[in-house]
Amino acid sequence: MNWALVGPITGEETIATGGGIRELKRLRDRYGGRTWRKKKGFARVRFSPSGRIMEAELHWYEAQGVGKVELKLKSLL
Repeated sequence: MNWALVGPITGEETIATGGGIRELKRLRDRYGGRTWRKKKGFARVRFSPSGRIMEAELHWYEAQGVGKVELKLKSLL
C-alpha cells in the first residue's frame, strides 16, 4: 500500500525513549544520533493509485540532528 502525507502531523506524543525503544541499537547503527524517541501522531494521508485521502495514526522514530525516520501507518481513523 503506497501512501503520502497530506499536510502536517498533529497531536505528536512521545511513546518511548532511550532504552524503552527495542530498535535502539539498529537505529544508532543505521542513522547515528544519540537521543532517540519513538513518537506517534495523526495526519491526513493520500493513497495511490486511488487518490483517496483519509485520517491516520502514524508512528515514527526521531532524534535530534537526524529528524523523523521510518514513518509507519498504524491505523486508519
